[in-house]
Amino acid sequence: MKKGIHPQYQQTTVTCACGETFTTGSTRANIRVEICSKCHPFYTGQRKFVDAEGRVQKFAKKYGLQI
Repeated sequence: MKKGIHPQYQQTTVTCACGETFTTGSTRANIRVEICSKCHPFYTGQRKFVDAEGRVQKFAKKYGLQI
């Protein structure tokens, strides 16, 4: 590999919106994520409905259409 063209690989801290933190390797110093394995419904077994309104209804409301 050529010297001086690759970014510095370092230990970084990943912080989730739920408050969970863990360390991993990355070229970025700190990483913030919205969802992690501690709060994701697939891994926790809990269902959360984040978006109660559908895409079509949002589009219709945005442009004033009657469906």
